[in-house]
Amino acid sequence: MANNELLKALPKVDDILKNEALKGLEGEQVLISARKVIGELRVDVLNNSLTSIPDNDYIASLVLADINKARQNSLKRVINGTGIIIHTNLGRSCLSDEAAQAVYDVAKAYSTLEYDIDNKCRGSRLSHVEGLLKDITGAEGVCVVNNNAAAVYLTLLTLLNGKEVIVSRGELVEIGGSFRIPEIMEQSGAILREVGTTNKTHIKDYENKINENTGALLKVHTSNYKIIGFTDSVALDDIVEIAHKNNLLAIEDLGSGAIYPMGDKGIDEPCVQKSLESGVDIVCFSGDKLFGGPQAGIILGNAKLIEKLKKHPLMRVLRLDKMTLSALEVTLRHYKEGQAWDKVPTLNMINQSPQILYNRAKRLCDKVNKTYNVCAVVETESKVGGGSAPETELPSFGVSIEIPNISADEIEEALRLGDVPIIGRIFKDKFVLDMRTVFDEDIDYIAETLCK
Repeated sequence: MANNELLKALPKVDDILKNEALKGLEGEQVLISARKVIGELRVDVLNNSLTSIPDNDYIASLVLADINKARQNSLKRVINGTGIIIHTNLGRSCLSDEAAQAVYDVAKAYSTLEYDIDNKCRGSRLSHVEGLLKDITGAEGVCVVNNNAAAVYLTLLTLLNGKEVIVSRGELVEIGGSFRIPEIMEQSGAILREVGTTNKTHIKDYENKINENTGALLKVHTSNYKIIGFTDSVALDDIVEIAHKNNLLAIEDLGSGAIYPMGDKGIDEPCVQKSLESGVDIVCFSGDKLFGGPQAGIILGNAKLIEKLKKHPLMRVLRLDKMTLSALEVTLRHYKEGQAWDKVPTLNMINQSPQILYNRAKRLCDKVNKTYNVCAVVETESKVGGGSAPETELPSFGVSIEIPNISADEIEEALRLGDVPIIGRIFKDKFVLDMRTVFDEDIDYIAETLCK
């Protein structure tokens, strides 16, 4: 059939809207989807990729599928089978059940966000987390903003606008979204002074750069990359000593924000408490990386300096909302009560034993293989992710899925485009789900999806 005849054979939008499959559906989206589907068919005809026009029932089914897709939230939960624990694209750290419930409770009702019940007066929103952070870390002062980049920016803007800040060239990091330390510093009004080289910086490099306009020495933890080989850097203790000897501030951008030492897990990341013990004036870190809470920028240190940050007009721009504060408060309570390894999902995933991971993988395989023999337990390696411990690989177990006459790419696409997207990875031409980042409660759904 010629293109002109095919185009004439396309049904009118009104005819499709009268189809039985679409009866009872209301709203502008129905009309939008009908026009979209017929428009796509028209394009296929013009591109010579369609040789016959489907019947109206089939076209109506396409319209219905488009309506259902359009009505789904674009921000929705996924099942993470990548083995990357703090997966930036998938929302970084997950919250505990208690933290998620607390968010729900304050989101659907009024709350004590800025109300002091005991004294019947206006309260501070930071009061919900300030005491807990002091108890857990031993910090003098506490301030919390909406992410770590904001924490660094607020610190530099408030305390060092117009002053020189000395940073090692080997620590001029770029973080997610192409945000770079030099650019953040420039926007804050602080003046960057680089010292040393990419691979080596010495104490004398800092000392030789200090002048009458120097305001601080900044130590940036290179959490998302490692320089190995012929290297040398100046320890935080030495940075603090040089700074204080010259009446300067010592500031650390710690990034990942580990509260517990994790060397026995193969994760070599500095702890927040260790930084504070060094005498550093200000330390900043993320709430949703190794700390395992919601997105936040946590600033700890000298009480007088922290008070200046709290009073800056920009604090109103950067302050946390009630839902984030609620999640952060509950996460902090897990730490204070000694339950973080069990209840904070990020820490729990890091701490899972090989036997637990193997059992989870075998459970999924057994469920699927009862119907289709397509799954096998395989050894895998997980990553911490989120710009933390880039060299660390955690031994894990996963499930390899091979379906006859269906490629790994096709399996990946089908699972990714499901009602609840299942995200895995392709390794050696096989689709694999790493069990370290899969929750026990997701096993049944994955099995049911694979058996369809």
